Amino acid sequence: MENFVAIDVETANSEPTSICAIGAVKVIDGCIVDRFYELVKPEPEYYFRHFTLNIHGIGRKDTENARVFSEVWRDVDRLIGKLPLVAHNKAFDERCIRAAHRAYGMDYPGYPFLCTYQTARRKFPKTLLSSYSLPYVCEFLGIPFNNHHDALADAEGCAKIAMTIL
Repeated sequence: MENFVAIDVETANSEPTSICAIGAVKVIDGCIVDRFYELVKPEPEYYFRHFTLNIHGIGRKDTENARVFSEVWRDVDRLIGKLPLVAHNKAFDERCIRAAHRAYGMDYPGYPFLCTYQTARRKFPKTLLSSYSLPYVCEFLGIPFNNHHDALADAEGCAKIAMTIL
């Protein structure tokens, strides 16, 4: 697969509509050509769970002056265009993106959505990997990766996995 947008979202809490960061990496002809990252103000005024704050480090003060999902998504949608989306564990990212579209009364365009997590599970036996999480798959494939749970770093790691195994 040579043309797609890898995407990752982080949430403020366990509510799928509480997106607080979006990262996206556009790949054309097998090369990364664009990157997008923005903090998002979760609405309604969602609380930030201590658990999620410890995972990604994003808190209320980081997002209080950020744009809301509907405004940020216009820019993300322009980046995506007609390309398919790819995520590592698309079940989470797609559920959050769909829920946020519903919460804001936005039509969900029905993006084709592929999953590097599921592909890695099918492609590599458990004897080769102790986990199929993003850092482990990147390490197994020799892809430099750090800053896990930073939406842009995760999107870029996913993009590089997708360029390798999809």
